[in-house]
Amino acid sequence: MAALKRISNTISGSPVFFLYFYKNSLMRSILIILIVLCTISCSTVRVNYDFDNSVDFTNYNTYNYYPEMQTGLSDLDSKRLFNAIDSTMQMRGILLSEEPDFYVNIQSRSFVTPSNSSVGVGIGGTSGNVGGGVSVGVPLGGSDLEREIIFDLVDSQKDALFWQAISLSNFSENNSPSTRERKLQEIVAKVFSRYPPSIKKNKQ
Repeated sequence: MAALKRISNTISGSPVFFLYFYKNSLMRSILIILIVLCTISCSTVRVNYDFDNSVDFTNYNTYNYYPEMQTGLSDLDSKRLFNAIDSTMQMRGILLSEEPDFYVNIQSRSFVTPSNSSVGVGIGGTSGNVGGGVSVGVPLGGSDLEREIIFDLVDSQKDALFWQAISLSNFSENNSPSTRERKLQEIVAKVFSRYPPSIKKNKQ
């Protein structure tokens, strides 16, 4: 009889335990999802493109950088960016030349964006011996500091812009050298992933 009574007490108290367990599991799941979404948002490189669709991109096989170009980046970051561009161009069979078909011009700026947006998650209520609530605010948008880098490709003979990409990504002045290099490589990879562009010809 004593054993049956203990079993009966355990079963009668189990809803409280399962409700408590459910609430905590749900809270952890929501927080994990929000952290993942925030991480993706913070690390994403956004790029806008524009180009002259009348240009024959097969004519551009050599490149160089504008002399005394002011990138807006530090000397070390400029060097990292140039190395990333050179590697990407080499993989595409576009060669660095003293008499290039086009010039690469780079400009950049850093600016602060508001980050007041947040998602609040709350679980509360009272049931049996379980009561109270939890409220968590998770900021969205990541770092307050963002960096815009503009990549212009300019015909060396016509001095005419024929392709442009504008990248936007989060940025921290406290990043380590290896993180800076990796981030710039990521930007260059995303920017030139759509170069040369796919041009759809209008049907006659």
